Amino acid sequence: MIRCENICKAYKHGGLTKKVLQDLNLALYPGEKVGLLGRNGAGKSTLIKLIGGVELPSSGRIRRSMSTSWPLGFGGGFQGSLTGYDNARFIARIYGREYKEIRDFVAEFSELGGQLRMPVKTYSSGMRARLAFALSLAIEFDCYLIDEIIAVGDQSFQRKCRFELFEKREDRAMVLASHDTHVVREICDKAIIVHRGKATVYSDINEALDIYDQL
Repeated sequence: MIRCENICKAYKHGGLTKKVLQDLNLALYPGEKVGLLGRNGAGKSTLIKLIGGVELPSSGRIRRSMSTSWPLGFGGGFQGSLTGYDNARFIARIYGREYKEIRDFVAEFSELGGQLRMPVKTYSSGMRARLAFALSLAIEFDCYLIDEIIAVGDQSFQRKCRFELFEKREDRAMVLASHDTHVVREICDKAIIVHRGKATVYSDINEALDIYDQL
């Protein structure tokens, strides 16, 4: 499981401190799907990064006994001077997987073609998201962290993403940050609303969505 204990996150800028999250407590169990709701800038992406270990909390503790993906839609972990294929090789080495297996999956799934031979720093944000999605799915995780990635690409690519995540991996835990309440209602077991620095957990999805609609 993943347990967040009294998590706080604050950023300092220009001598000021902005609290993004305060006193968050959350337990995520194997196979559980959690919807992450909040207006733009509320702190959803920050919470995703904290759970994934991309950022550290200002205080509190996160305990993990499940493997987590890096945040889908977050391309900050890429080496921009390397090609898409080189990044696939790097991921294969880190996770002890055969490079050819990872390379072939990434090429087929991302549909980036010859762009995979180009440096990632030349990619558009959508291309980087496709590569991030493909690399994440090329490695099996217990928990997938999803930050609005479902909206990437055309409808055909979106359907493929939904199938790979929500059908082929329906037994995995997920944290899904999304403005699409229909997706959250369809997929998630419970929800977290991030609002004014507070993250509140709701076991009733319908209650959470009703409150979110009123924010």
